[in-house]
Amino acid sequence: MMKTKQQQPCINKVKLPGKMVNPREKVPFTQQVDIYDRNNITKPEPPLAGAFKERNTGGTSFKKFYERGDFPIALEHDTKGNKIAWKVEIEKLDYHHYLPLFFDGLCETCHPYEFFARQGVHDMLEHGGSKILPVIPQLIIPIKNALNTRCHKVLCTTLKVLQHLVVSAEMVGEALVPYYRQILPVFNIFKNKNLNSGDGIDYSQQKRENVGDLIQETLEAFERYGGEDAFINIKYMVPTYESCMLN
Repeated sequence: MMKTKQQQPCINKVKLPGKMVNPREKVPFTQQVDIYDRNNITKPEPPLAGAFKERNTGGTSFKKFYERGDFPIALEHDTKGNKIAWKVEIEKLDYHHYLPLFFDGLCETCHPYEFFARQGVHDMLEHGGSKILPVIPQLIIPIKNALNTRCHKVLCTTLKVLQHLVVSAEMVGEALVPYYRQILPVFNIFKNKNLNSGDGIDYSQQKRENVGDLIQETLEAFERYGGEDAFINIKYMVPTYESCMLN
């Protein structure tokens, strides 16, 4: 009698993530874990991309007004370098009109716009007196825009301007406190971003162009001139900041 060949049961291979596995095949536990880990464990989130990346703000109103000849200024050369020749007395300027425009120009990085905006702001803060405080609300958006460029040159210029602003007139430092939430986010991002020069000389410190150091100086100026509520509001926005008044 002819023997019939016993039919083997059909075994379907099971597909595990990343590998075909035969159910009858004994897979080492460590390999099972490896297969599972590669396919199921959530990968850690990458760091926020572009936090330090420079951003283009487009054209400024300052540049447009300058090119139209709407500013009473001219470039003057002397033995110390360039300076602004004002065609009118600075004290007689309409600060509500001109000061926000010059602050808007802090975003500029090209000559002569960058020079006129930066020097114009310092000149107006030097001679503004009581005219500065009422204009503070109009300066916040230009300040925020300048900081948000993330441009090293613009950041350094704006931080130096802010240090000048808080000492330019009485109550200005306190008037800035309600606007910390708009101004300080970029401070928190760049606070620890110092240039690493290795064993060499860090010339940026000599020129006061180290962003991390300038941020620390500016926060300390905010605390000194911002009144009793300044520190707690700074701490809320920049948690790593330690008081320069309490220590």
